[in-house]
Amino acid sequence: MVYLIIVIALVVVAAIAGGAMLVVRSRRQVGPPAAPPPAAPSAPAAPSIPSQEAGAAPAAPGPLVAEPPAAPAEAPPQPFAGRMSRLRGRLARSQSGFGSVLLSLLSRDGLDEQGWEEIEDTLVGADLGAVPARQLVDELRTQVRVGGVRGTDEVRTLLRGDLIEQVGDMDRSLHTARHGDRPAVILMVGVNGTGKTSTCGKLARALIGEGHTVLLGAADTFRAAAADQLQTWGERVGARVVRSDREGADPASVAFDTVRQGIEERADAVIVDTAGRLHTKTGLMDELGKIKRVIERQATVDEVLLVLDATTGQNGMRQARVFAEAVDVTGIVLTKLDGTAKGGIVVAVQRELGVPVKLVGLGEGLDDLAPFEPAAFVDAILG
Repeated sequence: MVYLIIVIALVVVAAIAGGAMLVVRSRRQVGPPAAPPPAAPSAPAAPSIPSQEAGAAPAAPGPLVAEPPAAPAEAPPQPFAGRMSRLRGRLARSQSGFGSVLLSLLSRDGLDEQGWEEIEDTLVGADLGAVPARQLVDELRTQVRVGGVRGTDEVRTLLRGDLIEQVGDMDRSLHTARHGDRPAVILMVGVNGTGKTSTCGKLARALIGEGHTVLLGAADTFRAAAADQLQTWGERVGARVVRSDREGADPASVAFDTVRQGIEERADAVIVDTAGRLHTKTGLMDELGKIKRVIERQATVDEVLLVLDATTGQNGMRQARVFAEAVDVTGIVLTKLDGTAKGGIVVAVQRELGVPVKLVGLGEGLDDLAPFEPAAFVDAILG
């Protein structure tokens, strides 16, 4: 019996001890949950790269075509034809001294030799040139002596006819028509400061106003500001501009790419602006000839327009001669004609080159470029 009680007691003690062990083990397992391991830092996102087709080579740097705004903010252009007549008053104000002096001298009673010399000096001072001035005076002397012209109206009629004859009857049409699948190409040349780049923009505006599509080429690659200026004009008038993406690029290459782009886009006209070349730099003159030759590999150069500043007088004549030797000039653009009383430069430059004045600049406005009209010009001179 005693043994039985001892066995039972041992079993109870063993059971109690085992339960205590289970409680301790359970408490160790139920403790606070372990913190998750820190997440690995994420790799920085790769920069976005435009997708490229497999096997395609990266685009080589070349001329960039800048898009103009869809609708230029400027007012619609005025009709190109008849602009000179509308701007005649502006021209008359600058030429009034020239014309009034002539009319006053010719209206004198009994013109003597000194009076005729004054008339000739007035004509020479207006940049008419010595030879044309002498011829005009001789004609006037004969007409006054034979016809007995005295009244101011008669003198004005007489002088008007003689001046129109001196200006000449020349083909002043501007060739801007397409040649089948090829656009008309206009090359603009001239020295710095004559208004060449602005003339490109104004001419583009006039052509666009007549329903033509126009592409501008910035072949003046020596000055970044020149391409920027043409770009600004393109945005104002609604014309696309082809320019190089680097300063100092080959001008002939830019001109070539402009014409090629014009062919691809089926543009009606391409106007190429060139560097304002100093007429004393023979190498630059040779380069101008190269530009023309390169363009002619794929299209006809319809016009080579020489831009001259009318206020430079005889210096402009020297520029004209050198440019005519470098490239076949087809027409003259006289800018700033409203700012000088020396309108005789029209006669002088035409006689020197045998090339007509086709366009004149009569102000800084967008529509202040006009086709030259001899009658309107002479009427403005004579008031």
